[in-house]
Amino acid sequence: MYDYNEKPDLNITPLVDVMLVLLAILMVTAPVLEYEETINLPKGSHSKKIQDTKKIDLLITQNKDIIINKKKYQFLTFADNFALFSKSLNRDTPIHIRADKNLKYDNVIYILKAVKEAGFYKVSLITDG
Repeated sequence: MYDYNEKPDLNITPLVDVMLVLLAILMVTAPVLEYEETINLPKGSHSKKIQDTKKIDLLITQNKDIIINKKKYQFLTFADNFALFSKSLNRDTPIHIRADKNLKYDNVIYILKAVKEAGFYKVSLITDG
């Protein structure tokens, strides 16, 4: 018969053996595991050759004269003149706008708006720095 007053012996040897085996497996597999974050990258152009894209440099002077490819345009008639100038151009052509820093913000936005209304959306405002 079982004596309830007797304290049982706890044998932890099998527990230690299992834990050591699991620790050894963890130590072997941990350096092999790599964390990978999935991100959505843009498509590259492996099959296309790099094309020499021409850009349009648009310069706005302090006197509000607008120079496009060494030709002067007046500020007040720029929207109409640019619409006529850009009729034969590809709408994917990048446009770089350089403006004198002493101009009012509204004047530069007027030029930017005229370029966007002509259908060009690759427009950059170029700064020093």
